[in-house]
Amino acid sequence: MAEERKDVWASGQAYEPYVGRWSRPVARQFVAWLNCPQKKDWLDIGCGTGALCEVILDGASPRKVTGVDPSEGFVSFARYKVTDPRAAFQVGNAQAIPVADGVFDATVAGLVLNFVPDQAKAVREMKRATRAGGVVAAYVWDYAGEMQMMRRFWDAAVALDSNAIPLDEGRRFPVCHPDPLARLFEDAGLAAVAARSIDVPTVFKDFADYWTPFLGGQAPAPGYCMSLSEDRRAALREHIRASLPVRDDGSIHLIARAWAVRGMVP
Repeated sequence: MAEERKDVWASGQAYEPYVGRWSRPVARQFVAWLNCPQKKDWLDIGCGTGALCEVILDGASPRKVTGVDPSEGFVSFARYKVTDPRAAFQVGNAQAIPVADGVFDATVAGLVLNFVPDQAKAVREMKRATRAGGVVAAYVWDYAGEMQMMRRFWDAAVALDSNAIPLDEGRRFPVCHPDPLARLFEDAGLAAVAARSIDVPTVFKDFADYWTPFLGGQAPAPGYCMSLSEDRRAALREHIRASLPVRDDGSIHLIARAWAVRGMVP
């Protein structure tokens, strides 16, 4: 059944042109918002290609950063790409983080919490790994609203194919709103919980720059795209093309919104 489709997360090279390039400016605002002191120990859950780890290393002056991800492909890519000696990466699950209790000052998760089957358990695990007085924080895309490159894709897909409805990330991930995110953190026993939006521009030089990453088969939307026959994929492509705000020079200017949440360990 369509709703049982398994999301594929394995190739760092496919992920980067899809959303990796847009996640970095979101990560910079996120790390600045946390405003953690220097020389602290950070844990990045679902580190993926290491984009958030790189931002932490560049902007937060940490003592060390540990990235954990269930994908061996992503961990290998992150190890290759992030060469800072303060960074280390390992394979691990957000629902059973392979670290001791209370050893990190900041535990974060970027663009991953909605994909974890037991999100409440993951947040409890993040809290467990964090020292008293430390921060636990996460951000996710606003799939149902202003993560516009994905929203345009799924609106077109659903218009052409009713089987796409249960695959639409805006429908699949109700946690990707500020209120349920805040409740998730409060229910885990975190204090001073706060949520906010983070908006960044996503400028595509032309339609090919927008469309080609959807052909990588990496993540839900590209996975759906590549499951289609060539004729149906072409119809989807043209439906999306007609919906996009293309400027005279061929560029396409959209925004990507993420919802961020943070809390303190009592």
